Amino acid sequence: MWGRPSGARGGRIFGRVPGGSPPAGVTPDEDVVPPAEPRAAVARVIAVTSGKGGVGKSNLTVNLGLALAALNQRVIILDADLGLANVEVLLGVSPPCTLYDCLYRDRDIREVLVPAPGGVQFISGGSGLLELANLDRARWQRLLTSLALLDNLADFILIDTGAGLSKNVLGFLAAAGEVIVVLTPEPTSLMDGYSLIKVLARFKAHREVLLVVNRAGSEQEARATVRRVEMAADRFLGLPVVYLGAINEDRAVIRAVRNQRPFYLAEPRSQPARSVAAMARCLTGGGSREEPPRPGLRGFVRRLARLFDR
Repeated sequence: MWGRPSGARGGRIFGRVPGGSPPAGVTPDEDVVPPAEPRAAVARVIAVTSGKGGVGKSNLTVNLGLALAALNQRVIILDADLGLANVEVLLGVSPPCTLYDCLYRDRDIREVLVPAPGGVQFISGGSGLLELANLDRARWQRLLTSLALLDNLADFILIDTGAGLSKNVLGFLAAAGEVIVVLTPEPTSLMDGYSLIKVLARFKAHREVLLVVNRAGSEQEARATVRRVEMAADRFLGLPVVYLGAINEDRAVIRAVRNQRPFYLAEPRSQPARSVAAMARCLTGGGSREEPPRPGLRGFVRRLARLFDR
């Protein structure tokens, strides 16, 4: 179910944000990221995003993380939709402390790692905190330094970003090692998702973009949705898109959200649970996809610091 081999790798990650000025390209001071001893393996940093809100991005992030944990992977979920708290609501866990405590109350970021059912850990962005959505330079640098400390604590770090094309969202996407874009078959979701992929193509930071179709009526509808995006991306962007999988419309998802218990745990034999399990197997080498390079969270932090330099 995988697409063809990816195109060019690497490249500079500075680009213009639609409707705004381009991020600065000045390399930050070296002391932003603390030194570390070389390691054979580092975390895979995957940002999960969408062109518009309400397509199930956070739900996918949580359940995919649980499916990866079931494969004996160490998983940290970072709720980077700053100022909101979707991840903790979906997990049904009230965190004793959040990212706010790390940035404003001098808590070590490892102290705000919260264990959740299913063997994952997560960091809450907090709820309704305007300060987190508008960090000043000093707090931003503290965030970057703190994130770098997590690199040896996980095999996968899933970043649940905000939706859309804001500067904060695009910074997280450009800095991450891999990106998953969540779509639905609705025309507005397709249009917004394609616009997001178009901006990512300008950054030239990724060799491919992974696509997940949510709320599909069938596997056929999901693949037709992906083909529409794939044809446009191939023709106009030169950035390969790769089909990771689909979650069909299913009452199990609705029940899970209402009960604040992820469907992967609540109804493990449901179609949505089987789908995210298949996605997890592909990400861990169970499919034919070649595993991408691992810049790790420190690489993510350095790229993010160069993008914002604030």
